[in-house]
Amino acid sequence: MTEVLEPAQPVTDHTRGAGVDDLPGLGPDSATYRFFGDWRGLLMGLWSGSMQNMHPKLAAGVWEHSDFFGERWERLLRSVYPIGGVVFDPDPETTAHQVRDYHLTIKGQMDDGGRYHALDPDVFYWAHATFWYGNIRCAEAFGPKITEADKRRLFEESRTWYARYGVSMRPVPDTYEDFLEYWDHMCTRVLRDHAAVRTVLDITQLPPPPFLPSWTPRWLWKRMAVSGNKTFMWLTTGLYDEPIREMMGLTWSARDEKLFRLFGKTVDTLMKLVPPRYRRHPRARDADDRVAGRVPMDAPVLETPKRNLPSGAERDNPIHYCPVHAQRRGNLPWQSNEVDD
Repeated sequence: MTEVLEPAQPVTDHTRGAGVDDLPGLGPDSATYRFFGDWRGLLMGLWSGSMQNMHPKLAAGVWEHSDFFGERWERLLRSVYPIGGVVFDPDPETTAHQVRDYHLTIKGQMDDGGRYHALDPDVFYWAHATFWYGNIRCAEAFGPKITEADKRRLFEESRTWYARYGVSMRPVPDTYEDFLEYWDHMCTRVLRDHAAVRTVLDITQLPPPPFLPSWTPRWLWKRMAVSGNKTFMWLTTGLYDEPIREMMGLTWSARDEKLFRLFGKTVDTLMKLVPPRYRRHPRARDADDRVAGRVPMDAPVLETPKRNLPSGAERDNPIHYCPVHAQRRGNLPWQSNEVDD
């Protein structure tokens, strides 16, 4: 692969002649707005991270450039803010370009001598595919109920979502059926096991997350991590396509499938007991507040709490999302005093 990137502007589908104006919107009435930003997405964490890192070029970039493995909790918790902002922010294109530009300097040479760049359209689209298609996988497994029409609408809207980044639309499939063929091709022909994948799947060596009380004993966290790792690894195995399970050497029985479905129904039932507002991630909730008039439309977007920011010199590294005005929700006069992750 060469290091010459395809032009970022204008955002046009050169192979199909469709500009951004021809794509569906992502407003409050969209399927993406409805399914994305639900806290159930946290159950997809290991699936999303591992599926992304199975792309050989993406794995190489993460392994060589990212401090993901040194501050994994913080990076995960802060990254969901700008990623969600590409859907929910009042000026989503600006947020999307910021996310895109975090990847400008992530490039290098792979072990086989090939070159990689994070903004290679095929690599960047794969990462996007795990986010938008993750909505379908999450809903199928954990709710809320999703129809075939919803899935097709999510696909169409995913094109709008991706176009906001200002990256070539060349890899984007034409139809939902084409996307399913693309996904199957990636799972059976392209994706590979990698040390970055295995590291993502192992949370037993992680320090306590920043949202745990500082007085939590280390031994207690260790026990929680071991137990949690077994549970999340089982859930992730259930979410994987069968070719991925085979590649990773994972087994999945009929009993596992039955228990997995029961677990998913239980999650969906419990989530229905939670007020709709609190089923949502803070950035999605912030968008809901703007639509409802609880927050002015021109108010600054809600940023990640300071506890999730990179430490030391890493705060100035352009590959990190690190807003200098990061603050808790309660610091703004028109916002309620809530604790956000």
